[in-house]
Amino acid sequence: MKIIDLHCDALMKLADGKGSLSYADSKELDTNKARLQKGETFVQCFAIFIDLDIKSDQKFQAALDQIYYFKNEVLGKNHEMKQITKWEDFDQLKENEIGAMLTLEGVDAIGNDIQKYSILHELGVLSVGLTWNNANLAADGAGEPRGAGLTSFGKELVQFNNQHKILTDVSHLCEKAFWDVMEIAKYPIASHSNSKVLCNHVRNLTDQQARAMFDKGGLIHVVFNPPFINESGQASISDLIKHMDHFCSLGGVEQIGFGSDFDGISTKISKLENSSMYQNLINELLKYYSEEQVQGFAYQNFLNHRPE
Repeated sequence: MKIIDLHCDALMKLADGKGSLSYADSKELDTNKARLQKGETFVQCFAIFIDLDIKSDQKFQAALDQIYYFKNEVLGKNHEMKQITKWEDFDQLKENEIGAMLTLEGVDAIGNDIQKYSILHELGVLSVGLTWNNANLAADGAGEPRGAGLTSFGKELVQFNNQHKILTDVSHLCEKAFWDVMEIAKYPIASHSNSKVLCNHVRNLTDQQARAMFDKGGLIHVVFNPPFINESGQASISDLIKHMDHFCSLGGVEQIGFGSDFDGISTKISKLENSSMYQNLINELLKYYSEEQVQGFAYQNFLNHRPE
């Protein structure tokens, strides 16, 4: 069964490797092309994430560096990988092709310059989380003790997203910023988040937040990071499915997907350690859900709810 995965950090690894890693088959990459093919990934989203230690005046260049590796290492050397730059491109992929979509995890790279934001969109970014866990000029992230909402600049960016049919990703926002986004965003999504009821982690979503997402037509893509699944920090595929079950109980059966966070997590779910093992998850889901429902989780829910 084909897969749409909304979040990985392969670009960070490729940029850190400065050309030493081959996207085709480097074992250091959880989401290398060979593993995507084996796991039957249909579309992989690639996050641009800028390390907090990089000086502010160098962050935009760091974002461009990651896009360089995306264009030259991921796309340029692997003809099966096709960039998705508009929502209709999902429908144009051929059987042997894998879609590759750019996302932005935190807007630190642009400072307060919306022209830089526009440039990133022109280069293909279709989904944006305003923060990582820190605070920046747009909003406070989940790890910022202040817990403030969106700034005026943050609201301007969400309006830009609405105008250009860009997804606004709530996964790393603090709760106040989440509710600010929900007031104004046309296309909200949680690219990699689980249920706070089942695992009380600051990065997870409360039932109230999840219901708000579902009511607004947004999607929640569950994340494969064990500390977000169990407070013990260890997890099985069955443990992950419990989060999906819970979101289904809140009315989200047609609004759930996958956002693995492969290449950005240090511990893994047993038997789901990289993209090649995706069908292990599918086979386990088929024990509990209909084939149509599992197809929804795997790819169809996202296709049904993407911007038009």
